[in-house]
Order: sequence, then C-alpha cells, then structure tokens
Amino acid sequence: GRMRKVAFLLIVLLGVFIPEMITFKKIDDDDDDEEEEDDTEVKEDNGVLVLTDNNFDTFMEGKDTVLVEFYAPWCGHCKQFAPEYEKIAQTLKDNDPPIPVAKVDATQASQLASKFDVSGYPTIKILKNGEPVDYDGARTEKAIVERVKEVAHPDWKPPPDATLVLTQENFDDTVNNADIILVEFYAPWCGHCKRLAPEYEKAAKELSKRTPPIPLAKVDATVETELAKRYGVNGFPTLKIFRKGRAFEYNGPREKYGIVEHMGEQAGPPSKQVQAVKQVQELIKDGDDAVIVGIFSNEQDSAYELYTEACNTLREDFTFRHSFSSDVAKLLKASPGQIVIVQPERFRSKYEPASHTLTVKDSTSASEIQEFFKKHSIPLVGHRKPSNDAKRYSKRPMVVVYYGVDFSFDYKKATQFWRSKVLEVAKDFPEYTFAIADEEDYADELKSLGLSDSGEEVNAGIMAEGGKKFAMEPDDVDSEVLRDFVMAFKKGKLKPIIKSQPVPKSNTGPVKVVVGKTFDEIVMDTQKDVLIEFYAPWCGHCKKLEPDYLSLGKKYKKEKNLVIAKMDATANDIPNDNYKAEGFPTIYLAPANGKQSPVKFEGGDRTVEALSNFLEKHATKLQQKDEL
Repeated sequence: GRMRKVAFLLIVLLGVFIPEMITFKKIDDDDDDEEEEDDTEVKEDNGVLVLTDNNFDTFMEGKDTVLVEFYAPWCGHCKQFAPEYEKIAQTLKDNDPPIPVAKVDATQASQLASKFDVSGYPTIKILKNGEPVDYDGARTEKAIVERVKEVAHPDWKPPPDATLVLTQENFDDTVNNADIILVEFYAPWCGHCKRLAPEYEKAAKELSKRTPPIPLAKVDATVETELAKRYGVNGFPTLKIFRKGRAFEYNGPREKYGIVEHMGEQAGPPSKQVQAVKQVQELIKDGDDAVIVGIFSNEQDSAYELYTEACNTLREDFTFRHSFSSDVAKLLKASPGQIVIVQPERFRSKYEPASHTLTVKDSTSASEIQEFFKKHSIPLVGHRKPSNDAKRYSKRPMVVVYYGVDFSFDYKKATQFWRSKVLEVAKDFPEYTFAIADEEDYADELKSLGLSDSGEEVNAGIMAEGGKKFAMEPDDVDSEVLRDFVMAFKKGKLKPIIKSQPVPKSNTGPVKVVVGKTFDEIVMDTQKDVLIEFYAPWCGHCKKLEPDYLSLGKKYKKEKNLVIAKMDATANDIPNDNYKAEGFPTIYLAPANGKQSPVKFEGGDRTVEALSNFLEKHATKLQQKDEL
C-alpha cells in the first residue's frame, strides 16, 4: 500500500508542477533545439556575472583577479548598492586586461557563503588566484575600482598576516620574551575558529600599530599537540594571555574591537597609581568593595615588583592601587613596602579591624600576597550581589540574610539596622561567611529556598557544601532567631531544602527513577555502583537515548550491586556539587568506593555498546564481565 501511496503522490505533484515548467520554458525559449541546460554555465545580469555553487569553481579556473559581491535578495543595502556595482562592472570590463565582476546570492549558494565566511550583506571580496582578499573600504565606484586594480597588478603580494604563527620551535622564545602576548590554540576544522580568524587578524593588525605593540599569535593544536597538552587545551578555540611566559586565562570578547580594547586594558599594569589622598578618601567613603593600596618608595622598589606580580593573576577579581606618596601612606598609617586593605565605611563594625596591613619582605612570595588579598577582601558581613557573587562569595557554608538592601541615602538607615543584627551573630561564627543580599537580586534563590511567599520582611538561608541549602522558618527576625538557626545548622539538626518530584510509588523497573529526595539514598549508596543519567523532558538527545538506556537497564538487571538510574534534572535538585548537569543528557558513574568523585561519560556515542564498555571499565562491583 505504501508504494502505491508514494506513486500517487508523485503523479499529483507532477501534475501540479508540469504546467508551471512548461509555461516557464516557453517564455525562456528563444532557441527551440536547446539542449539540457548546463548548470555550470555563467549567466550575466546587467553586466554582472551570476555565480552559483555549481559554476563557481569552473569559472574561477585560471582567473587572476575577480571581484565578487555576496548579497541577499531581501537586503536593502544590497539593493541600494546594485546600480553602483553595475557601473563598477562596466568600468572594469573596459580595463586592460578586463577584470570580471560577479555576484553571488548567498542565501542560495550556501556552500560558497560558508566557504568565504559570509555573515553580513553585502560582503565584497576580491579574489586573487582564488584566494580572498577582504575589502572593507568605502562602497563607491572610485574606491573599489582603485583597490581592485591595485590587487590585479602583477607585482601585488598579499600583506603578511599580522598574526604570528607559533610552533614547538619558536613558542618558548616568543612567549618568554613578551611582556604580553595573546595566543589562540585552534583546530583547522573548527567552525568557531573559522569565524574568529578574520576578527583575530584584524585585531592583530590594529594592536601591532600600538606603542609598544601587542602581538597576537596562533597555534595549530592539531599539529602542535605537545604545546596543546602543556596548556591543557581541550576545546577550540582556547585563548590564553602570556606575560613573560606565564599563562593567564583570556576572558575577553571575540570580535575585533572587543579584543583590541580588552588587550589594551590587560597590557596596562594591574595596579593603578594613586597620587592624591582625596582619591583614597572617596573610595573609603563611598566604595562597596575592599580598597587595596600598596605603598612603595618608588617604581624600582623590589616590593612593588612583587606586588605587581601578585596582582597580575587576580587582576580580573580585584581593583588594585599603589602609591609612592607619603601623604597617602600617612592616611593609611603605612610605610613603604606595606600593602593595606581597608573596608569601605559602610561595612565597618566594632567587631573587626577597619584595615589589615601586610609587610612585604624579601622572603615574601607572590602567593602569600594573594592569600592576604583573599583572606581580607570581604568584611564580617558584606553585601552579596550578582556582580561580586562568583568572586567574593564562593566559600561555603555561607549564611545569607535577604531583605530590601539599599545603601543610598534614604534607605541606608534601614539597611544598616538589619545588617547590625546579622553582625551580632556573625562575630560568633568565624568559620562561616555571612552576607546580606537584596531580595530582588536573588528572587530565584529565595524561590528555591521556598521563601518567596514567606510574607516576612527579612528571610535567611544557608548555602552549605555540596550544593545543599537550608531555609530558616519564617519568623520575625532578630539576632536571637538568626543565632538559633545557625546553631541548629552547626549541630546538624536542619533538613536541607531539596526541590523534588514526589517519590515514585513503585520503582522496580530496569531503570530506577531518582528524585531530589532520594538522590542520597540511591546514588550515594556506598554498597553499589550507580550509573545516573540527568535528563530534561524537552531534550531531543535524551528522547533518542531512552530506548538504548532501557536496554542497558535490562542487560544488567541481574547485577545486585549495579543500579542504572535516571533523574529529571529540571524538576529535581541534584544535592551534590560533584554531579553537575550543564547540558543534557549528562551521565555519571558513581562508583561504590568513590561517591565524591564520579566518572563522567564523555563522547556523543551513547549506544548500549559504548555505555556497556564504559561500565565494564569503571564499575567496581560487576559479577558477570561481558562475554559477548
């Protein structure tokens, strides 16, 4: 029956299309005995050659210089540019020798569009012996014709790339001698790398003109495997900044202007010089982060060099300052060779010193200085917010008190009133981090604590190790209530808040269903190896995996000490930080003897066979090894 249906459909479709084809043919038919149309033939439109995926290569053979415009039929700029482009075609036709001018509809010619990385319209390229020369000048006849003639000149050579090519041979020399250099590790086949390449090259040109210039370099990681391994490169492109041979993460943008700006900032010293006392006074008076100032006698001071080295690694995390002024030193009660950390006024309290000082000796190491920054960067009760969350508040356990936090003039008093109640408790629990946070900033977190509808003006929660979180029963908050909550946590009397689906009534299938509440009991069972899949109901890859995963469950059904399990990670919390599901499906094996270090299943090949091999390799309690 199915074949008949298909044949019938074809007849219907042909019936629909044949008349169209015939009428179309008639209009086009000057020449009755025309052969089958050759799709490599090049048509012309108002003097402009029309190139396609089919005719491009044959047309290009043996041509020295060709001007090509990539356009989209709907694009306004392209329509405006068309008459100008037709004039260019005429002018270059009359040139001696004539230079062909062509256009490509990039929405149709998808192979060409991706080959030449066309991402906007119109894109103009001059092809010299088939190799593209980017054109980013004015879209006028004069400018374009001039540039094309220049490239067409027999002596013309493409300018050398501004991006340095590094290999095993020249890598160390180049990198160790550079004050700063950006290095891209790439793979020739990688799409993101191809997109980055033209932007990277433009940025390299721009930065080479600076004084002093900032070099950009690239390493083909598929060839230079040793270098890639040395710097732990496992995805592409990976960008790293090197200063005198030391590697730092590059966290900047990936387009020309962004790269230029970011590298400009990175090339400057990590610490800014302060000359006036007033600058420091203002930071202390109005600031909302620790004020760090190094006091030195001059630029040549060895302590200053050490300070700079220590600051470099952490330049993304802190704002560093230094001063050679005796007045600034006096204000901070410091002498040359000392580093001072002062908390701004809003965070001061009678329970903690207003400032901390470190004296830099010849024996002090950069890492000791960094420890000093980290240890004193947050006050006893600071203000946690989305902008400083990751950098200042990653330590656990952390006690957070949520309310309308606002340090502007009108609300400062109320904000400080509640903060002082938190201080009373924080002083007695130095092993925990305490912070206040604005309830609007953390609406999602409050919701996950089940506190969004508590009706209280002030709420509190504890973020503990391993991703566990605890909520304070809604109550009129004062220091005593908060203290009781923290004490109960300390004594292990609190139950963590875990988002969870209901516990399934029957759970005897080949694949066990895990929910938030049963994660510890099933996955963390030290008697058993557990394979756990985190999935999302909407995820296509997960649906595709389902039948295979079920077969896997059946295959190992007899194994008493191996559990094949799955959990909907959108409806349940994973109450353990070692099991992260950043994409779906994510699969881990939690071995009986290593619950805190699960083994992640890597690779896109999620077949029964691949998963079985993974289990055979990593499971600790398998009875029957596979005899297949």
